[in-house]
Amino acid sequence: MILLRALLRLVTFVLLVVLAVAGLAAAVFSIQGGTGGLSLPKLAEYAQLPAVRDRTGDLLSAVEASGGVARYSLLAGALAVLLGLLLLVAALVPRRERLVELERGDDGTLNARRRPLAQAARALVEPARGVTEAKVRARARRRGGGTLRVRALRTRPAQDAAIRASIAERLQPLTQPFKLKTTVRVREADRGARVQ
Repeated sequence: MILLRALLRLVTFVLLVVLAVAGLAAAVFSIQGGTGGLSLPKLAEYAQLPAVRDRTGDLLSAVEASGGVARYSLLAGALAVLLGLLLLVAALVPRRERLVELERGDDGTLNARRRPLAQAARALVEPARGVTEAKVRARARRRGGGTLRVRALRTRPAQDAAIRASIAERLQPLTQPFKLKTTVRVREADRGARVQ
């Protein structure tokens, strides 16, 4: 479905650009009347529409007749219709939001959206001593719970093990009451990163 959405965005953009250019050309060539200068008959002549009609006349006659060309044209037309329907489905069907299940009980289920959960975890992690920057991603697991993936940049004097322990301690308000696991990656910050 993600691939269809990306294809839909690309096709929509290309069609809008083509439509805009065609509209601009038609508007400019509608300035004058008659058959000369900036007129619509002159635009058709520049686009060589009569020559295109003459060249494609044989193909159109072959498509209308029975035979191999007609079968391939029918197949191509059916595939184009099918692709169009798939693009419409991709455009109209809402995307399912993945929620992280924090708690399930008799009274109901407590879910959290991934981005706000990751932002809350980041707010807990970034003030840790020795951490210059943190990026957190929250992922839902199929059987409930989720995973917080933390990528932290540390200052040079700080040790990886100390940073991991500090991050785990700071995330306990989120991980302890709920079924959340953490994965922490620590790397030394580049020169010029902010220092605590």
